[in-house]
Amino acid sequence: MKAVKGSIDRSVDQPDPKVRFYLFHGPDEAQSSALGDRLLTALKAAKHGVASGSLRSDPALLADEAGAIDMFGGARVIWIQPSGEEIVAAVEALMDAPAAESPVVAIAGKLGKSSGLLKLAESHALALSHISYELDARDAERLVGDLARMEGLRAQSGVASRIAEACGNDRRMIVQELAKLALYLNASPDSPKDLYSDALDAVGADMGGDFLGIADLALAGDVRLLSDALSRLDSSGKEAIPIIRSLQRRLLMLVPIRARIDAGERLQAVMTSMGKSLFWKDKPMVEKMLGMWDSAGLARVSERTGSLERRLMRGDSPPAGEALGEELIAIARQARRR
Repeated sequence: MKAVKGSIDRSVDQPDPKVRFYLFHGPDEAQSSALGDRLLTALKAAKHGVASGSLRSDPALLADEAGAIDMFGGARVIWIQPSGEEIVAAVEALMDAPAAESPVVAIAGKLGKSSGLLKLAESHALALSHISYELDARDAERLVGDLARMEGLRAQSGVASRIAEACGNDRRMIVQELAKLALYLNASPDSPKDLYSDALDAVGADMGGDFLGIADLALAGDVRLLSDALSRLDSSGKEAIPIIRSLQRRLLMLVPIRARIDAGERLQAVMTSMGKSLFWKDKPMVEKMLGMWDSAGLARVSERTGSLERRLMRGDSPPAGEALGEELIAIARQARRR
């Protein structure tokens, strides 16, 4: 069935145990993924990934995975990302199965009205579908305010719009930024704090300067140009956090694209499907990085940079500029070896 506008929050935060299949689709894949993550949280479940390509060759696999009982007794959610028409037969088998222990979440991009997967999800009583549209500025600002309150932050005038703009209205990035700001201000739902622009100036989202260019040099393995760029940075290390945020933004773009390629899609087809969501000047660099990194490598970079950022914010690492340089050079050298 199709989620009624305004009901999706309740559907993922208070999930109906009868629903076996959730289809989150639309142009804003970050929002779709965030809805799936909220479902995981509500169910206190672990994510169990299944590749869409394996379901194309073995449609019965999905029902088998959903019907299996976890050997440790924990709850699971079967996760398919990216997904598309290739999983229709598998979802039909899931719907026809006598029972299912674990719900299935499928994250898809844009689906046309003729999509068999969309028709199945919208018409079946055991399924739920929701389309995620890209947020406009007003919706994104409202989202920042809502998410900030969940972190114990009271966003003051102008702050919500600044965060939304810096994060490109990307929900996942907004959530990360607010979590870091809450840590910086020692805020929590039980001990809320006012969030002013000075906190953003200190540790918040900042895309000024050529920070994305420096991040791209690391991911593209250009050690020489990266070293030159690092040598021109302020010696105080004040630019370290913005550069790390830029690297994280690029990773958020690369990870879902690389997942689609790993699932069997051709690189050029994926790049074409992105359309205007990818700035044309960035396309050659993005293609180069996708050719140098697989999903596992991108995941390791994301983990390492997140750890570095936390260390810098706590102040228990070497000088920020030195620590940043060492990490980016290590990433660049790893890219060259891949």
